[in-house]
Amino acid sequence: MRKIVHRHLGKMVAGTAIAVAGTAVMVGITLPGSAGADEQGGQGAGRSAQQAGQQGQAAARPGVVEQAPAEGEKGTGRDPLTDDETKRVAQIAVNQQFFGSSENVEGRRGPQRVGVDLAEQDENEPTGANAPRRADVRFYDYKDDTLVTKTVNLDSGKVEQTDTQHGVQPPISSDEAVEAARLLIADPLGAGLKADFKDATGKELTSPDQLLLNSMVFRATSGAQPAVLAQCGDHRCVRLFPKVKNGPWIDSRDLVVDLSARKVGKLG
Repeated sequence: MRKIVHRHLGKMVAGTAIAVAGTAVMVGITLPGSAGADEQGGQGAGRSAQQAGQQGQAAARPGVVEQAPAEGEKGTGRDPLTDDETKRVAQIAVNQQFFGSSENVEGRRGPQRVGVDLAEQDENEPTGANAPRRADVRFYDYKDDTLVTKTVNLDSGKVEQTDTQHGVQPPISSDEAVEAARLLIADPLGAGLKADFKDATGKELTSPDQLLLNSMVFRATSGAQPAVLAQCGDHRCVRLFPKVKNGPWIDSRDLVVDLSARKVGKLG
């Protein structure tokens, strides 16, 4: 664990250029020997943990479901979703019942949003500028470890379909990566991470705000990890690849955070 990977970064990131100019830019990482890890990388590249943490705290405050915002800027046909559309469909998808019966990554009321994308189009529907606009909004419900996908029609403002799946793990969202870092810093197994941070900066690591984070979903493989991580795959588990802001990467590949159980395990 006690290894800062800035002199031999090429061994970790094959063929990937990393540029730091004023503000550090995050990139996806593919590591050799990542047994048990999904091939999909983390979400939220280029965003600091502080930014994501602030958003996560705002989303996690207890309260009632907000009314969907008024229709703002709209795309046409198969154009990518606009920021206004993304915000609108995410709020339409969470009604009072769903909000009250679900939990986010911090264990508070309301599901954890993990992604919003333009929905696939049916073959018999109009194309081009007349194509209907629908969005798939994905939530992870930590109350029962389910992925809930709601399809929202942007024209009618209604949820047309709801799909619930168990054992399906989409890429980790920025808010989830921040919470994983918070749990790791607070756990005894995070001692090496904190020591490496102090070696690099001369300061104590006390908050995810001090790091840039990339992440990867981790799935358990029979007999290949300690018992504390045996449910990863059914549980929401993450490996973190932290970087000191304007500084080196810190190698924490052997640590896995089970966000569902809020526990940390170490790979052998």
